[in-house]
Amino acid sequence: MSPYILAQLAGALLASCTLKLLFPANKFLGATLPAGSDMQSFVLELLLTFFLMLVILSVAHGSKEQGMFAGLAIGAVVALEAMFAGPICGASMNPARSIGPAVISMNIQSLWLYIVAPILGACAAVPVYNYIKEKE
Repeated sequence: MSPYILAQLAGALLASCTLKLLFPANKFLGATLPAGSDMQSFVLELLLTFFLMLVILSVAHGSKEQGMFAGLAIGAVVALEAMFAGPICGASMNPARSIGPAVISMNIQSLWLYIVAPILGACAAVPVYNYIKEKE
């Protein structure tokens, strides 16, 4: 497992432990839970992560790195996705963001979809980005 993934997981777990200490009565601690069906959340998380990764690759990759614009573009995508899909699926877009609160709060019933869907979405974005890049 890469140090980057370990750092993300450690950060998510530590943040969730901090929330548990500060708010012991809170049962969810920011856990990502579907408001509708698991399938709705799975498809949304896959699509959200796909588009986020596509934007990340487009603005922050290689010689096309856009500096400050990259952060603005990525932040705008995250904000818009969270605003529109957050009420339905939680708009996690990152397995570590969901693993930390789920494990510490013991709300793991839907955790699988917040691990699998973002990984599939991010992996699907890479060949699409490469195809678009080849066409340019």
